[in-house]
Amino acid sequence: MAVPKRKLSKARRDKRRSSVWKLTAPAIEKCPDCGVYKRPHRVCPECGMYKGRLLVQKTAE
Repeated sequence: MAVPKRKLSKARRDKRRSSVWKLTAPAIEKCPDCGVYKRPHRVCPECGMYKGRLLVQKTAE
């Protein structure tokens, strides 16, 4: 069985355990209808379109 040669510092141990460096940026794509960047496979927050269909009616505020 492998045994560590010397003690690992708490900082080094916690850096390895942290999940901050493992994160990736979310994917974004342009909406084909209005051109605003949005997450893939989701309704466009600006125009309310998804796959060429209007799913969410936007009201004037």
